[in-house]
Amino acid sequence: MSEPTLPTRSLPAEIAVLAERHQAANSAGIQVLNLLGSQADSLLDRLPVGVKSGLEEATRGALNVAFHTARYSRSKVGDKRGWLNTAFATAMGAVGGAGGVVTSLGELPVTTTVLMRAIQGIAVEHGFDPDEPEIARECLTVFASAGPLEKDDGADIAFLSARLALTGSTAQRVIAAIAPRMSIIMGQKLATQAVPVIGAAAGAAVNFAYTSYYQQMAHVHFGLLALSRDTGVPMVTLVGQLRDELEDETKKAKKTEDA
Repeated sequence: MSEPTLPTRSLPAEIAVLAERHQAANSAGIQVLNLLGSQADSLLDRLPVGVKSGLEEATRGALNVAFHTARYSRSKVGDKRGWLNTAFATAMGAVGGAGGVVTSLGELPVTTTVLMRAIQGIAVEHGFDPDEPEIARECLTVFASAGPLEKDDGADIAFLSARLALTGSTAQRVIAAIAPRMSIIMGQKLATQAVPVIGAAAGAAVNFAYTSYYQQMAHVHFGLLALSRDTGVPMVTLVGQLRDELEDETKKAKKTEDA
């Protein structure tokens, strides 16, 4: 009997598609920054000292709530289409932003849970079961990405390296590892929603950006996992190929700008 053959897939073509998704992830965040007329680095300065000091704990709590609530809710409510997740999160951002930092903090676990459900739905699209402990942890590691309000040079795929480092960890270890970084990202979100006068509009805009961003990053994450599963190519190799593709695209874009 001959050995079974793995499905034939065009690696360069599929890596190129994932690279496009990675680049598209940040477009909504750029629009939010244009709306604010500010850079992400200065957003955290707008938060009260007490809020800043408690961000990591609040983020860890939001991730814990999202992880457990999203897993439980899967047996009660089916996965929604991406645009529905985005619409709901956008509405929640408007509500949170309308009341400033206080209501934004209250909205944080809800939005994080919506994001987690959206990520789980994308895992299903790529043929994975979020109820399996390993895939549930993979869903969490998507939150290790840089965030939509960070300047991205097109080659930042640190979240995929973080995923490789966290392979085999428990859910709580994954949360503990990503919470410090994600607290900065969530701090930017809270600060954006706290902008005077445009709080509700900014809250809606930033939640739209965050939901769009994490859904795109989830497609990159689980797209690579599916590609590795279907072709037998190690994940670390695929991550390297994606990095090379992003760097090539960045160089091409720079040449176009300089021309």
